Amino acid sequence: MASPNNNKSKNQLVSTMIKQGFISNPYLSPSPSPPRTSNPPSPIQIPTRPSNPSPTLFEMMSEEQTRESKHSLESRYRTQERVSRVLADAPFPAVGDVRLTIAARDGFKVSMDVHRRVLVGRSRFFADKLQRNGSHSVEILDCDDVEVYVETLVLMYCDDLKKRLMGENVNKVLGLLKISSAITFDDGVLACLEYLEAVPWSQQEEEQVVSHLSQLQLPDSAADILQRLVAEPSTSSRSDDILQRLLTGVLHAKDDKARKEMKKVISRLLRENTSNSSSHESNLDISRDTLYHFCHRCLTSLILSLSEATSVDDNKQQDRGVLMGEIAREADNLQWLVDILIDRKMGDEFVKLWAEQKELSILHSKIPTMYGHEISKITAQLCIAIGRGNLLVPKDVRYCLLSTWLESLYDDFGWMKRAGRSIDKKLVEEGLGQTILTLPLAQQQTILLNWFDRFLNKGDDCPNIQRAFEVWWRRSFVKQYTVDSQLQLAIFDYTE
Repeated sequence: MASPNNNKSKNQLVSTMIKQGFISNPYLSPSPSPPRTSNPPSPIQIPTRPSNPSPTLFEMMSEEQTRESKHSLESRYRTQERVSRVLADAPFPAVGDVRLTIAARDGFKVSMDVHRRVLVGRSRFFADKLQRNGSHSVEILDCDDVEVYVETLVLMYCDDLKKRLMGENVNKVLGLLKISSAITFDDGVLACLEYLEAVPWSQQEEEQVVSHLSQLQLPDSAADILQRLVAEPSTSSRSDDILQRLLTGVLHAKDDKARKEMKKVISRLLRENTSNSSSHESNLDISRDTLYHFCHRCLTSLILSLSEATSVDDNKQQDRGVLMGEIAREADNLQWLVDILIDRKMGDEFVKLWAEQKELSILHSKIPTMYGHEISKITAQLCIAIGRGNLLVPKDVRYCLLSTWLESLYDDFGWMKRAGRSIDKKLVEEGLGQTILTLPLAQQQTILLNWFDRFLNKGDDCPNIQRAFEVWWRRSFVKQYTVDSQLQLAIFDYTE
């Protein structure tokens, strides 16, 4: 009789094997039916494997192997079908003097009879291998693509290779080029190169073309294909000059819809360029001077338009309307330039420039909010960037920015959130609050107490920076820090 310890050990072993999937759990399987003695035996049937809700490890491995084997067979069958279609139209003779067999790595192979004179006349590779007259048997092993190899042989029989390649896709021709180069089928190589030079490429095909041409030993004519990608130094313009031309065109565009569309396009391309520059794939060098040159031009134009708008007689509403349109346009242009500066991490200088625009701020306060809110969007942009840490400027510049433009931002906030979707109310409030909290505590107090009074009177038309207010409160009254001359901190907690 087995001891209790032995039975316990066996039970633990069986339990472990069930958990790991090596055997099925008898308690999870349906219990067998009791034997029937009264009925005659039923006919023998081929057993089918019941669906097991908890398959064992062995069953899962078997199913995976079955799926892989099925996929391999399906792939080979599709390849065989494609090769059969190529051979059906191939101009190969019924009986040739060369028996050529092409075998793939997975074991699939195809044999065909071809002419020695065609192989030798078209390919220096075969001319070297088939020097003696008479019948030959040639086997080429480990081919990457049997179908493309067969199609390359078909090309050898064609007089007009260019016509034969018409309508093919770029990937197929790249495969033909690779095989033609490997067997030194020079006419095939040139025909493939002419095709690639003439057809358009998708972005994915572009990368494949460059990859193939860099790997293959090809004639100098292959360089002509890449001219659409690489400019010659003698004819290329400096990227900064090109960007300056593009920016000038966009900023002075007459059609507003086209101007907005091209702004989006250029912004997206510049962002792609910025992300590629981190991986050393970008050769576009945009100078800070170029961007700030346009910023100064927009600022000058904006001040001029504001000055004219504030001095226009109220009776000349038509002239005033035109000027207001110019103001909104130049403000929109500046917003776009500021976005580019922030994306390219060049916006620190603009914060100081914008903070010093006292005259512009005074003129802004004299025009209707429905036009002036576009100018306040620039301040909102800068606060959002500062609050995210994307602009690093000294605290005196940050305070000067708020001293110059915060009142205008308060006045225009209601119009900003109602007039369009370009500004996210929550982002503005969060960025403004974070910018205030970067200032010395005394300056935080001055700004936030002023906001407190204004918010109580204006409500939703004033930015809700309650979170910043709460942080300032805790810093001021809940926990106070003192710093001695050695920068050692002492904390006074008023809650204790």
